[in-house]
Amino acid sequence: MEKRTFDRGDTLKPLETIDLDKITSFTEMLEAMGQTAFTGRQLGRAFDILTEMFTDTETLVVMTLSGALTVAKQGKIISDLIDRKCIDIIVSTGALLTHGLIEGMGVQHFMAENLDDHSAYLKGYNRVYDTIELETSFQSLEAVISKNIERLFPAITGRQPPEGSAAFCRRLGELFLEQYPEDKNILSSAAKADVPVYIPAFTDSELCIDVALQYIKHQQGVEKDPLASPPLLPFNPMTDLLDYAQRIGKTTKKMSIFTLGGGVPRNWAQQVAPLFDIMRQNGFEVPRRAFQNGVRICPEPVHWGGLSGCTYLEGVSWGKFIDTAKGGKYAEIYAEVTAVFPLLIKAIFEKIDAMKS
Repeated sequence: MEKRTFDRGDTLKPLETIDLDKITSFTEMLEAMGQTAFTGRQLGRAFDILTEMFTDTETLVVMTLSGALTVAKQGKIISDLIDRKCIDIIVSTGALLTHGLIEGMGVQHFMAENLDDHSAYLKGYNRVYDTIELETSFQSLEAVISKNIERLFPAITGRQPPEGSAAFCRRLGELFLEQYPEDKNILSSAAKADVPVYIPAFTDSELCIDVALQYIKHQQGVEKDPLASPPLLPFNPMTDLLDYAQRIGKTTKKMSIFTLGGGVPRNWAQQVAPLFDIMRQNGFEVPRRAFQNGVRICPEPVHWGGLSGCTYLEGVSWGKFIDTAKGGKYAEIYAEVTAVFPLLIKAIFEKIDAMKS
């Protein structure tokens, strides 16, 4: 039988026991977790990577958002990241931003407890897992969009070419800055900081429903059947794709990505790297682009085979990420976002503020 011995020449790094008596801050807790194991170590690694991403002026940070995070009251944290100039580009679902705008109007969300869903429908209570979004809240947002539709979507008049979601989001953020200056939301923070916000699946959102409704009313009036011959809406998603690619292509900074959840925003943001690869294959002189740093918080496991479970290392094979052997730094936290996101960002803000003082 072979003798198994510890090779003292190996550079093994010992784990460290968490001693709560010695921990007095969120920063110290995350640093301590980084010296443990499993998800705790990944959270500590995410803390280190994100702190570097947010403080390095030569890093461009793309943030992707999905899930009902604003309903779950995480929106102000995202706004704080924007206000602190930690984020350069946002890619999101439309639903998440819709709920955030409603919150930005000073409207509340409520806990759903012992709720019968049919009765909830009749009362105008839209349930999101354990939370309620009132139908009247959507109606209030619809009224704002209706009143300002030509300002928000000038292509609706036919006097301007179709635009993408980023232009609409910027104008909507500017409008909310004017009308609701005391209530922070993601789009108003993004507009103030000149951070572009893309909604690649724009038609899958209450925002698009409102825009579509207003366009049909604007073009046909309510007396006609809107489904008999629906008009082509003045929206061009290719505008978003090329605008985003232009921003990525022109930057000389390192590319980093911070992903909450999965879905369309995650892959839409990442696929810019294969886009540039394909362009070069077709003779275009464009730079090589790939993300070098990344942190993902998503409960989707890899073994289901779905895209939202796709690891950063799998993304290396697609050219979306730089291999760890060549300097890539990544952390993947298999957890529900609301359980770890506030703790993680609080610790990072503490660390950044301490570094500045």
